[in-house]
Amino acid sequence: MTYHLAGVYAHPDDDTFGVGAILAKHAANIDYTLIVATSGEAGEISDPSLADQENLATVREGEEREALRELGVPNASVHFLRNPDGGLKDVPRADLVRSVTGLLEEAGPHVVVTFGPEGITRHDDHITIGQVATEAFHEARNRSSEGAFARLFYNAVPHSELNEFWDAVRAEGIDMGDPEGPFMPRGVPDHTITARFDGSDVWETKLRALMAHRTQASELTSIPVGIQKTFLASESFVQAWPPVTNPVGPVMSGLFDGLEG
Repeated sequence: MTYHLAGVYAHPDDDTFGVGAILAKHAANIDYTLIVATSGEAGEISDPSLADQENLATVREGEEREALRELGVPNASVHFLRNPDGGLKDVPRADLVRSVTGLLEEAGPHVVVTFGPEGITRHDDHITIGQVATEAFHEARNRSSEGAFARLFYNAVPHSELNEFWDAVRAEGIDMGDPEGPFMPRGVPDHTITARFDGSDVWETKLRALMAHRTQASELTSIPVGIQKTFLASESFVQAWPPVTNPVGPVMSGLFDGLEG
């Protein structure tokens, strides 16, 4: 049974964090389409031997493809839209929606995943692409055949898991800055989580995929392995479509529960 999944994200590595464990676990049964709004050219460079500001976009696109190979989905359909990193909110919204809608219609996924209103880290690019993907999802769904566009999910971090992460970081004496500072992770109420995937048996594969994003690896390598496992093994989602009518209903174990492939 093959499920068609589309991820719509802002930067290379966003999807590795967001659905890396799901891809690693179910690579043989997932047809994956990835849409990346920027090529991450404004990102950090952890080691100057890896890239410079002139070629960082190209390097990061290559890192994304290597990460997908690590996750077992080397044949994923990857689309880099190459909008300006850090300036996504200034790109004409209609153009962005049109581009994403067209690619989603071409893919016809069962499930689409993107960022929610808090953008995980309140990054403007994350928030913008989440809004764009949501609009594109509904435009494509309205013109789709039966079975496609069955669900739209937002990546999310439950408050309880985020609190556990910060407690563990503090216990290790690690200074990662102000938890309320810019680009720090933001949680959502636990009761809003509608799907939580346990990737504890594939978290090391996800870690290898994240480390394939070599230019961005410095923050991850500063976190002890025990905390890395806790942080990376679980992937949580808020269901944006269909609307959730029972906010305290059972939490699904993945994105495809109950769907026919």
